[in-house]
Amino acid sequence: METQRIRRQFLNYFKEHGHRVISSSPVFPHDDPSLLFTNAGMNQFKDVFLGKSARDYHRATTSQKCIRVGGKHNDLENVGHTSRHLTFFEMLGNFSFGDYFKAEAIQFAWDISTQVFGFDPQHIWPTVFRDDEEAFELWTRYVPASKITRFGEKDNFWSMGEVGPCGPCSELYYDRGSKYGPANNPSEDVTGERYLEFWNLVFMQFNRLEDGSLSPLPRPSIDTGAGIERVVGLKMGVDSVFGTDVLRELIAQTEQVFNKSYDPTNIQTAPAFHVIADHLRCLAFAIADGVQPSNVDRGYVLRKVLRRAVRYGRSLGMDTPFLADILPRLVATMGEDYKELVQAQQRIAEILTVEEEAFLRTLRRGGNILNQIIEGAQNTHHRISGDDAFKLKDTYGFPLEEIELIARDANLVIDKERFELLENEAKERSRQVQKTTQQIASTNLFVDFVKTHAATTFLGYEQLSARATVTGLVVDQQFVNQIIAGQDAMIILDQTPFYAEMGGQIGDTGTIVNHQGMSFQVTNTISPYQGVIAHVGTLTHGHLKVGDSVEASVDAPRRQKIENNHTATHLLHWALHHVLGEHVKQAGSVVEPGRLRFDFSHHKPLTKQELNEIENLVNQRIRLNLPVKTYEIAYEEAQKSTDIKQFFGEKYGAKVRVVDAEFSKELCGGTHTSALGNIGLFRIAKEGSIAAGVRRIEAVTGEDAESLSRHSEQFIDSLAELLKTQPQKLQERIEKLVEENKQLAQEMKNLKKGKMEGMVTELSQQTEVIHHIPTIIAKVDVPAAELRNFLELLQAKMGSGVIALGVTEEDKCHLIIRVSDDLVAKGINASQLIKTLAPMIEGTGGGKPNMAQAGGKAPQKLTEALAKFRELLQAS
Repeated sequence: METQRIRRQFLNYFKEHGHRVISSSPVFPHDDPSLLFTNAGMNQFKDVFLGKSARDYHRATTSQKCIRVGGKHNDLENVGHTSRHLTFFEMLGNFSFGDYFKAEAIQFAWDISTQVFGFDPQHIWPTVFRDDEEAFELWTRYVPASKITRFGEKDNFWSMGEVGPCGPCSELYYDRGSKYGPANNPSEDVTGERYLEFWNLVFMQFNRLEDGSLSPLPRPSIDTGAGIERVVGLKMGVDSVFGTDVLRELIAQTEQVFNKSYDPTNIQTAPAFHVIADHLRCLAFAIADGVQPSNVDRGYVLRKVLRRAVRYGRSLGMDTPFLADILPRLVATMGEDYKELVQAQQRIAEILTVEEEAFLRTLRRGGNILNQIIEGAQNTHHRISGDDAFKLKDTYGFPLEEIELIARDANLVIDKERFELLENEAKERSRQVQKTTQQIASTNLFVDFVKTHAATTFLGYEQLSARATVTGLVVDQQFVNQIIAGQDAMIILDQTPFYAEMGGQIGDTGTIVNHQGMSFQVTNTISPYQGVIAHVGTLTHGHLKVGDSVEASVDAPRRQKIENNHTATHLLHWALHHVLGEHVKQAGSVVEPGRLRFDFSHHKPLTKQELNEIENLVNQRIRLNLPVKTYEIAYEEAQKSTDIKQFFGEKYGAKVRVVDAEFSKELCGGTHTSALGNIGLFRIAKEGSIAAGVRRIEAVTGEDAESLSRHSEQFIDSLAELLKTQPQKLQERIEKLVEENKQLAQEMKNLKKGKMEGMVTELSQQTEVIHHIPTIIAKVDVPAAELRNFLELLQAKMGSGVIALGVTEEDKCHLIIRVSDDLVAKGINASQLIKTLAPMIEGTGGGKPNMAQAGGKAPQKLTEALAKFRELLQAS
């Protein structure tokens, strides 16, 4: 396919020009709270551009999966109705981290455009930022100055978001000819149809802070992005991105599933095919990467995308789930280059179908609610409120246009002013979700420190104590030369056996001492900046200066427990894959001395059988007592290995560390036990959901696992003693008690029913006639929860008539009215009656014309309210 060919040729070109080919990061950033979804190729390199971290390469190239459906980059409502908007797309890019700058970036872009993409040089029109003279002059090497257009900040100054890396940019446009408009250059092309932008070269020079100011980045860098769908569209000579090979394949599959023909010129039906093709890609890749439709954050956006696809499917006549039927064609066309689609195909299909079924049920309920809203509007001001219209759109997925059509047919208008206010408030909330939750610091306490001090050497893989020299002391976020007894501080050493909290593993504790009687109690170890390991704690005795020699010792028993739990976490990860499937992806972990916690992607609760199987598999491997080996290999070698787990979205250097227990191999920088038998015993303490599509297992090992088992045994023993039986006969005893309880419950139900039938008979004999209407008015001794059932029995016995019953319960009371349908037709309305009586019992109520009820806080007023009911009936 043309898309696959372009993708591979692009990456190969830059690989041959010294760039490291980096896999696409997930469609949602694991470590960047300022972004809802990955919306550009540079997202995974943001910390490099900010100078917060460094890689072992200075040039990179990617084909990045992107989603733009929220915040600044929100194309959702345009998708399907324009020739180029998509929610999911692939961004081809090349990046320089302080290596090359504008001249090389422009040369690469020209070579790729003319040689790899094969575009006619005569049709390429570059644009530059209005003040960027350097870029303008560089482009004159390739095109006449008359073909270079200057644009302002809106078009040619790029930023990832409201804060973060940014800089002037140069965009490349391709002239598709007079067929697409009369414009003579990009600045005259208002629609953007003739001169189509296909590549953006960002000259990354600044970091935009929250106050809007720009600070220079440590090293000017390059970030480029070319949307592969636009490039392929130009190559194939199609009018729309929906004519490109991958999307056209999905449209063809949609034609088969719907048994309808696609006509790109039919403005009534073509958008539905476009929306379904695009939204399926967005949904499938997001779910494969671990996002699941829900009511919050990314999941909420994904649910909106799915529901939009379903609505457009309904416009083509489809009232049953269909996305899973199109999915196999997506996997067939893109799965070779994106293996995660293949691995997660079954899970994606299940989640899509469950969500579609739920939304279709919601739409059916929404239809009923829409009818109620219309009926209410016709009975009042012939106006649908903005709140009701927004609820129909936001909760039930009805487009405003559809609501307007239905309203017009019913001679109603919509309060659009109020609707638009609510819509804008919702959009603002969406924008706030994607704003950064923590300010990107322009300076850092350790920036200058690392310039003059070597990185701390970690010795903790091989030893738990070491001689070291103090290279830094920090008190109250300031560097000091000395600390004294009683001070809380951070100590930085030239080398240390202490492991800094990272990758879910908690930091080490222990002591730092010297021969002069100084003693520092380490309560935590952190890495506040790359290359810095800080020992956090309190100086309990003596004093300490920068340059002093010390002995650093890790709490060995605590470290051993942490190592056991960390290795057990790897075994748990392996067992989850074995039992649940390869779709399971780690979504977080915590490794402490007393427990381990593992979060993973899975769309439904684990059964007891699955949990037992996982636990058994882990313990079987522990009993094998295989050695746990660690070694370093080249990252490229690790990428080629199918049996080494690596976490999608993690940042790896040229060399990576493998933790190898034969059957379980993972890339991991943490500390681990030397042999599986050291773990002793593994027990799952808890399993549950922490978010839509994300499960959490908490487990314990060794002595803690034994304690958990012992606690369970003690609980069983105490339960057996309470039920006066032996533990081995406990199940039999409980089953017998359950059966006895069922019998007693049935007997109680029969007694209640008999009592209620007796009360019904007694009350029916007290029927009085008011204005020729059979009437029962009474206070009854019935539980409030049973009042409605009792009323129905009484109504059935009575037939035509009116009933008003009151019940008191401690400091509350309840009032219920029932009017037979024949009397409702004569104008007696239970809802109106209850609204008159409810204030008398200091309560509120409502209902329908044939039945209404109220609850109140004044049971002493119930008799008065029933008397008032008689007066109202007599006056009617």
